[in-house]
Amino acid sequence: MNAPAPVTPGTVYLVGAGPGDPGLLTLRAAECLALADVVLYDYLVNPATLAHVTARAKRVPLGRPGTGRALTPDEITDRMVAEALRGRTVARLKGGDPSVFGRGADETAALRAAGVPFEIVPGITAALAAAAYCEIPVTQQDDASALALIAGRERNDKTESHLDYGALAAFPGTLVFYMGVGRARDWSGALIERGRSPDTPVAIVRWVSRADQTTVRCTLGTVADVIEQRGLRPPALCIVGEVVARAPAVSWFAARPLFGTRVLVPGSPVLSEKLRARLSALGAEVILSPAIRVADPPDWVPVDAALDSLATRDWLVFSSPNGVDRFFGRLFERGGDARRLGAAKIAAIGSETAERLSRFALRADLVPEEFVAESLARALVGDARGRRFLVVRGSRGRNVLADALAEAGAVVDAVLTYTSGDVEEADPDVAAALESGNIDWVTITSGSTARSLARLYGDSLKETRFASIGPIASGALRELGHEPAVEAAPHTTAALVAAVLRARHADD
Repeated sequence: MNAPAPVTPGTVYLVGAGPGDPGLLTLRAAECLALADVVLYDYLVNPATLAHVTARAKRVPLGRPGTGRALTPDEITDRMVAEALRGRTVARLKGGDPSVFGRGADETAALRAAGVPFEIVPGITAALAAAAYCEIPVTQQDDASALALIAGRERNDKTESHLDYGALAAFPGTLVFYMGVGRARDWSGALIERGRSPDTPVAIVRWVSRADQTTVRCTLGTVADVIEQRGLRPPALCIVGEVVARAPAVSWFAARPLFGTRVLVPGSPVLSEKLRARLSALGAEVILSPAIRVADPPDWVPVDAALDSLATRDWLVFSSPNGVDRFFGRLFERGGDARRLGAAKIAAIGSETAERLSRFALRADLVPEEFVAESLARALVGDARGRRFLVVRGSRGRNVLADALAEAGAVVDAVLTYTSGDVEEADPDVAAALESGNIDWVTITSGSTARSLARLYGDSLKETRFASIGPIASGALRELGHEPAVEAAPHTTAALVAAVLRARHADD
């Protein structure tokens, strides 16, 4: 028998995820995540960054050091090499930059020794992010012509420190201590002992660039006491230098109207991404946790038949953005284009659905004032008799519109272009955040999303507030025993975000 052909090793991408804000991920990093078969990611990585990972990829959280469930650095390297030697493309996703206190050199040495090809994708390191998000000019022509990045905690197996505190005390610029909160008394004391003034300004920045970013100002002489008194824990860095005094009391980032607000956004990817973008722009920390999975219909034959008869239709009716995407995706896949629509008019339930049509260079002829099926039915039934309608919907869509049109004498065909099903397992991080009251808002964009969330998280949802996109979603919440705190009017993602914003102002 012939021996099996050797497996060609897959490529490993050592990817910097940046400091936390998912918008700071580089384009190349997003490309590499989309290519990966396996993603090994640190606890410091914002989960929203994983939106660039495909559904087929295996996601491996590496755990938080000290929790008892985290892999050691050597175990991480071994796993990375083993996956690549099986022919898989691996993304090793790290907070910040792989080459700045990220053990990148150890990992590349192991990859090179194993004959595994790799690429290093830089990310924005926390010190540079703090300069922007806290408005601390880490270099400044009057106070700091140089910048030093320093490990506040060195490897445990070192018998003595490699840091020259005399040189650091005399350094003509800004010092930034990474991983330094646990040993602040050691490094601050060493700097003062060697001549640095105890009155030197210090900023302790925790979770830089995230919605729960915290900045505490003190001095070199008080930094250790402040950390202990406030119970400040990693991830945090300490910026030491006169430039700290140049920062405003409230940075542009912390001044945003939803800064410090944590919002859970479940539901379909289309609406979730729109909500995430709007909320994040206002300063909220958005946690994406799909409660609904969207997939192909069980059979494309009815859809294909409908596509072949488009020229006979008087109206095409779309009930959701997902329906629009799936319908035209199938049309294009079969070699068609917009010319196949003929003279058919187009109706859409909701401005979100109408906007989705615009991406295909199409404009809806009719969008009801109320973004519900009943309102569209009222607008169409008066001239429905004898007309031929194609209603494009999902598996959980209601029959209200099709039934009303048929009763009015129309010829109605309804086709499923996608199915939606519940996510089967709760996200443990989301569950813990809900139970501890660390999620301020949950957005609800459909009744099925409300029911799926209730099944996944149960009583934990009582610790948060709900923002509903409209009466259908609100009704489902009430049936589950949850009164929505706000309801969007009109029933759009923009209005939903505006309702949350008004509630935040009312709280303040």
